[in-house]
Amino acid sequence: MKASMSAQTGEQSAIKYIDLFCGIGGFRLAAHQTFEAHDVAAECVFSSDIDPHARETYRANFGEYPAGDITLIHERDVPDHDLLFAGFPCQPFSIIGDRRGFEDTRGTLFFDIARILKAKKTKAFILENVKQLVGHDRGKTLQRILSVLSDLGYTVDYKILNALDYGLPQKRERIFIVGFAQPMTYCWPSKLQNYQPLAELLEKNVDRRYYASNHIQRKRAAAHSSANAPSIWHENKTGHVSSYPFSCALRAGASYNYLLVNGERRLTPREMLRLQGFPDSFKIVVSDSQLRKQAGNAVPVNLARAVFESFLPTWLTTRSGALP
Repeated sequence: MKASMSAQTGEQSAIKYIDLFCGIGGFRLAAHQTFEAHDVAAECVFSSDIDPHARETYRANFGEYPAGDITLIHERDVPDHDLLFAGFPCQPFSIIGDRRGFEDTRGTLFFDIARILKAKKTKAFILENVKQLVGHDRGKTLQRILSVLSDLGYTVDYKILNALDYGLPQKRERIFIVGFAQPMTYCWPSKLQNYQPLAELLEKNVDRRYYASNHIQRKRAAAHSSANAPSIWHENKTGHVSSYPFSCALRAGASYNYLLVNGERRLTPREMLRLQGFPDSFKIVVSDSQLRKQAGNAVPVNLARAVFESFLPTWLTTRSGALP
């Protein structure tokens, strides 16, 4: 990123950040937009993801091929950095509750975040996960995560946010965890009053290959009549069909026809990216099935940017502080 330094950062060097479990780069895109808006110089110095197809998409859009499995990368090989972003997968904590702090997280992907934070004394971080993390193992998993981060010296806060409240026509609830090496009072972003109308997002003259079979269309029509136009029809696991003037959450592993535009067709790859806040300039270099998986796993760009925007100006004034 080549934006000039703002007066707020003074003579400090460009901010360095890393992008773990980066997927197709939702966090990186949000960071790029935020830094540019604040006229702050910044550089992504490391990225990592285990999925080779996601890494191909990332390279096509950001000009670098992320490192692979983070569990195989020693923390000393991760460059020094100021900020860490991570949309980490939630794995059960096999030995949670043994009250061994940092060691309790071994065998989970969160441990790889914690060991990098500990070694690199990162100044701030934003983590993202599914909202079910809050209730996982009756809340013990989240409490262990927060406890470990606190023990590492960070001021930590978390909240569940919905992409629908930040301009995207998608009901997608995610937990965000923010942490700072220096004591900071963090104010979570305010909700927007409106989201982008679905009609502005949907493509015109969609190829027939995206349309469900006549049998599926008739089945949906027999089960449901929508009061919204356009709408996205959602079939849940029990077979119940509902529709809204927005999309339910994109999911990487859901059935092929669980979301249908007007009960007729599947979302196109471009529409799925738009629902996640990716601009039309974002390059698609993989198959439809891979892009569907990638979009379903992505962090909503608008949501990540709203979280980052809420702390960047204040954090810039305390950025020189670091963990002891």
